[in-house]
Amino acid sequence: MNTSNLPAARAYALSMHGAQMYGTHPYAHHLDAVALTLLPYGEEAQVIGYLHDVVEDTDATVDEVRLRFGDLVAACVALLTDEPGANRKERKAKTYAKLAKVTGAEELALVVKVADRLSNVRACVADANRDLWSVYRGEHEVFKAAAFRAGLCDELWSELDGLLSDDKRPLLTTRSTHPQGTP
Repeated sequence: MNTSNLPAARAYALSMHGAQMYGTHPYAHHLDAVALTLLPYGEEAQVIGYLHDVVEDTDATVDEVRLRFGDLVAACVALLTDEPGANRKERKAKTYAKLAKVTGAEELALVVKVADRLSNVRACVADANRDLWSVYRGEHEVFKAAAFRAGLCDELWSELDGLLSDDKRPLLTTRSTHPQGTP
């Protein structure tokens, strides 16, 4: 992988996300947190981490991502992009079904997905956002059934499992950390 892809991915993602916010923070806060979590998994994982929401939340397309960053990155971004649906439950059900079928090199998308979810749950705990934490907790069993692969990124799953345990339940609800203000 070309060493310029990581800064290029960050710059492209930030340009596409523009003024979007992650709770009270610029969107870069979330993308940098995901990329940092992915540091042990290599540059390609970090590139995908920066781009994981770009098709879902901006005008970017999978084809544009493919032209800029290659086939595997584009395939992983496509896997990480929520499928259309009437509500969160329907979107996530379709997306998790897609993730459950992932094999081979595209399993890198699953590492990025758990890093993204871990970043979101860390933010819920830090911001005492009990409502959004409860959404993630409620989805956790189905999410893990779709995205977990033994030995792929067990330490991320271990931390996520721990943060979604009863003793980590936030005491107060403050604000959503999702860029559009909804889980």
